[in-house]
Amino acid sequence: MCRNIKTLFNFDPPATDEEIHAASVQFVRKLSGFTNPSKANEAAFDDAVEDVAKIARRLIDNLVTDIAVTDFDAASPGTKRIADQMRRSLTEDMLAQYVQRLQTDIGATINLEALRRVSSGGTDQN
Repeated sequence: MCRNIKTLFNFDPPATDEEIHAASVQFVRKLSGFTNPSKANEAAFDDAVEDVAKIARRLIDNLVTDIAVTDFDAASPGTKRIADQMRRSLTEDMLAQYVQRLQTDIGATINLEALRRVSSGGTDQN
């Protein structure tokens, strides 16, 4: 689970709130042992994610270094590829979480693949 948490400090562009939130979700998942908490644990899990995200943001904002900022535009193709994959996986993870919560709230099943096609500009042919 935590293998998906990447270094978020000292990059240009800086880490977004979404990237910090996704890393916080991974951290809380690792600590709790839950990929998706039960209804009974959902509030505690969500509160922990928010607390970790706030602390992580404060940490990232307050760290200092003499090392030059890593510029993704000037980075090697390998670094850029990894950064792109990380951003896509964070978006995928957040989409899956959103869909899961929405399904729970409305009590219906959502075709995640169709949603991906529509949200990426494709059309749903189903």
